[in-house]
Amino acid sequence: MGKLVVHEEKLTPEIIKELVNICPFGAMEEKNGKIEISAACKMCKMCVRKGPKGVMEFVEDKVEKIDKSLWKGVSVYVDHVGGDIHPVTYELIGKARELASKINQPVYAVFIGYNIKEKAKELLHYGVDKVFVYDYKELKDFRIEPYTVAMEDFIKKVKPGTLLVGATTVGRSLAPRVAARFRTGLTADCTKLDMKENTDLVQIRPAFGGNIMARIINPNHRPQLATVRYKVMDAPSRTDEISGEIKVEHMDENKFKSRIDVLKVTKKKLEVGISEADVIIAAGRGVKSEKDMGMIRELADLLGAQVAVTRPLVEAGWADAKLQIGLSGRTVKPKLIITCGISGAVQFVAGMDNSDVIVAINNDPKASIFNVAHYGLIGDLYEIIPKLIEDIKNDQDMQEKAM
Repeated sequence: MGKLVVHEEKLTPEIIKELVNICPFGAMEEKNGKIEISAACKMCKMCVRKGPKGVMEFVEDKVEKIDKSLWKGVSVYVDHVGGDIHPVTYELIGKARELASKINQPVYAVFIGYNIKEKAKELLHYGVDKVFVYDYKELKDFRIEPYTVAMEDFIKKVKPGTLLVGATTVGRSLAPRVAARFRTGLTADCTKLDMKENTDLVQIRPAFGGNIMARIINPNHRPQLATVRYKVMDAPSRTDEISGEIKVEHMDENKFKSRIDVLKVTKKKLEVGISEADVIIAAGRGVKSEKDMGMIRELADLLGAQVAVTRPLVEAGWADAKLQIGLSGRTVKPKLIITCGISGAVQFVAGMDNSDVIVAINNDPKASIFNVAHYGLIGDLYEIIPKLIEDIKNDQDMQEKAM
């Protein structure tokens, strides 16, 4: 961080007025012929860049630099339930391989649980250089204290420069705890990741309500932590050959003490959610009434698709929150998504822009959704969708007759 310094000897009434007008957050005000900066300041440095030269200065805090050469490797936390590995783990391994190749460093996976040694071998089919396994009875069910202790042991022994964690229920609980223990930074829900030659992880995520894409780096602390949602990254293909090795770690079991006792584990009923769907029909503000959702559902049924919505339709009570796509909803990566009456706000696009094929229907040719769509249909969805439904039905009838 740093601070803004005002060189008061250079202030004039005209300069003060100019600085007050420049600040986009209204954090500057004139008081008794001087400039006062309030807590509304976001350190955007606009006053330094655009203001009168030499009046405002940004002074960086002195930070003790670390020896980055002591921290090597890109590691992935293996998210699982009872040894069944969550698919987000493979997506993160794919990204870890890409990042590690840029700095010529290894890819690690850390697997914490009970009776998982055999299941750890599956990870070697995806290009992991080494899997560190913590297999203890005390780690059978996820409890934050013992899992954090195991992760702390891994980081202290291996010193990975980067740790990627899936933004699952477990990952969102574990990552902040680990970051706090090592007094390092954590960027949540990253949509893009890159690696600098000096091993600094470039973490990109929407900020300020999705209005900007923040580019975050953590140059003076290690390890660098980031959580990533499921369906954001690409998983590598599974190979028949095994590469890498498994290393079973040993710890004092007394360190796994916890104030939490797991009395019972109730398995949740398996749901087919939009995150797993291959085809999605997504409805937005362009749908005028709840009754008109029937048209969306009919199209989805004909295509064997899942119905999804944007946030306004959830808030209107037209659909369940589990069907919402976006930053505050689900991230999806279908083979085909058809958006109906969706303008394409950043919050929504961040949840679906990795889809294989995006078809957009909107009557506004300047709608942002067309910037990410592979195919665009400009027109009234109340004319286009019924026509699509009619064409699909006719095509199906012809196929039945041909059989």
